[in-house]
Amino acid sequence: MTELVFRPAEPRDSDALWAMLEPVFRAGDSYAIDPQISPEDALDYWTGPDRETWVVEANGAPLGSYYLKANQQGGGSHVCNCGFVTAAQAQGRGVARKMLDHALKRAPKAGFSAMQFNFVVATNTRAIAIWERAGFDVVGRLPGAFRHPEKGFVDALVMYRDL
Repeated sequence: MTELVFRPAEPRDSDALWAMLEPVFRAGDSYAIDPQISPEDALDYWTGPDRETWVVEANGAPLGSYYLKANQQGGGSHVCNCGFVTAAQAQGRGVARKMLDHALKRAPKAGFSAMQFNFVVATNTRAIAIWERAGFDVVGRLPGAFRHPEKGFVDALVMYRDL
């Protein structure tokens, strides 16, 4: 794979971000986001002022994006949370693993000492495998917490790792 370049998201990335987010959010099978979310609301969610958002690209083409934010306020603000999206044409090429690697290096620099994924849909086995290979543990299971569009009610996992 061509060398990946990570950079903070900018307003000029809106169209590329929406092109990555739309199919994922519309599918409704991996994020607890309304599948009918508007482009504006999706971009506000992904690039909100409470998070830093990154774009990864190769040869100027966006291949993925992730955000990093405090999972909670106050006494929980030392634990971060992330969201990841990979462009359809880049799936299966290791982009998500590289974004996680970047996030795991970036998080301590941003003052975090742990990372937590609050709601990993149990049918999202590719993501779970990536997170487990990176040392995340399943610390909680929420039975039937996610309404999957094809499989009905499925579990959601809470995954955690110290940094």
